Amino acid sequence: MTRSDVPPLPRRLLAELLGTALLVAVVVGSGIAAEQLSPGDVGLQLLENSTATVLGLTVLILLFGPVSGAHFNPVVSLADWFIGRRAGTGLPLAEVGAYAVAQVVGAVLGAVLANAMFGVSMALSAKDRATGPHLLAEVVATSVLVALIFGLARTGRGAVAAPAVGAWIGAAYWFTSSTSFANPAVTVGRVFSDTFAGIAPGSVPGFVGAQVVGLAVGIGITLALYPDAAANADDVVVPHPSTDLTRATHAVDAPTSNRQETLP
Repeated sequence: MTRSDVPPLPRRLLAELLGTALLVAVVVGSGIAAEQLSPGDVGLQLLENSTATVLGLTVLILLFGPVSGAHFNPVVSLADWFIGRRAGTGLPLAEVGAYAVAQVVGAVLGAVLANAMFGVSMALSAKDRATGPHLLAEVVATSVLVALIFGLARTGRGAVAAPAVGAWIGAAYWFTSSTSFANPAVTVGRVFSDTFAGIAPGSVPGFVGAQVVGLAVGIGITLALYPDAAANADDVVVPHPSTDLTRATHAVDAPTSNRQETLP
């Protein structure tokens, strides 16, 4: 895929803003609903919150992926630039910043939207989360998320990124003590809701720092397992439709003898 195949930057930024906003609306809104539907039962609240997040994230990746890649996460965008930079794939560094701004703005808007839909106050969260175990959990959740996304792209399985990423985040809700934020933009957005899914402003620097460490670890895992991962950075998070079209065209245009050689 060449840069000319990529949708215009304003359209991609709109997709990132809307996608991140809806993701945070799903996370925060389902957390509010869980508190109201299952008062006093935190385990059931987490089940309801994680189930909605898995389903919502999967749908949003499918909806916005063909436009922007459905990063919804500054960590993923930064990894896309870093891994793809030597091969001339992935996001240019200038666009990483634009993606991050769109993602953070979208995350804040998503939290405000969730509050408004349930008629709760717009107060900042008072839920402190920054403990040593929580930060370690964020490193684990973020590093595997990065490795998963780029591993799927490199092995030609980017089409299953939507359910795979949703499944990882859903699992990490349960086996990590932090409930797997794994996303600086979502972390900032969740500050703006003093509800089940909220996080206190004072906990944000620690969480974001842990996520950046997870980014570095995830890149290291990716390059150790798939040293040539840069070749497929343009397929993060899901394959671009023009990439698939180009591959199909090349297959059709290939000499008959070459096509026959590839048959089982």
